[in-house]
Amino acid sequence: MSSSRLTSSLYLLTFALVLQNVLGTDPLLRSCSITPNSSVTSSYKTSLSVLMVSINQLAPVEGFALGSLGQNNLDRPYGLVLCIGDVSSSDCRTCAVNATREIRKSCPDSKRAVIAYDNCLLKYSEKDFFGQIDDETKFYMSNGNNVSNPVLFTEKTIELLSQLATKASYNSTKLYADGEMDIPEGSMKVYGMTLCTRDLSGADCKKCLDGAIGGLPRDVHGKEWARAFRWELHGYL
Repeated sequence: MSSSRLTSSLYLLTFALVLQNVLGTDPLLRSCSITPNSSVTSSYKTSLSVLMVSINQLAPVEGFALGSLGQNNLDRPYGLVLCIGDVSSSDCRTCAVNATREIRKSCPDSKRAVIAYDNCLLKYSEKDFFGQIDDETKFYMSNGNNVSNPVLFTEKTIELLSQLATKASYNSTKLYADGEMDIPEGSMKVYGMTLCTRDLSGADCKKCLDGAIGGLPRDVHGKEWARAFRWELHGYL
């Protein structure tokens, strides 16, 4: 099983009006997919269980792990765990274990699934998705609360995220950056974070993050808190 590569189409960026530790126990995202004319065999489930244990053990060391396991292509799952930014090894391990437990309980008969928490993301599929970029699969979320000056806040948010995209892409071995920026009106601050998977080149990370920032939907502009994901999950429901 290989643990040296990461899929190249996941990014995450987030911004907030106030710096706060939002570590809920419920997943931010949970999705099971159904593969037409395909059933989950007992051997696939066994391979997936062993694979999840293996990458959960590896993930806390470097903050990520991936691999595949199985005797043939029909029963071979591919999976990855990515811990977010500067999460500690202990928190990474806890998140990965909880994510595995929750996704197996929620998606017992799915060959493909993804689940995301504040501290980590876990995904598996019967398809080899490593290194494949999907520019169409996107997910956005926000808390729905508006700031007092949404135009200025959005302007500063985009400015900050653009700076962090450059920092993550060219000045971080983890392809991760976080930071803050003052908003003159009301003595407020905007906080942000950007992250790419570590198999990406700096240039590809920057391209991906720039696309994410430019693609933020208007309904998250001016919100106190928002987050964006992109990953390569094919045909999720």
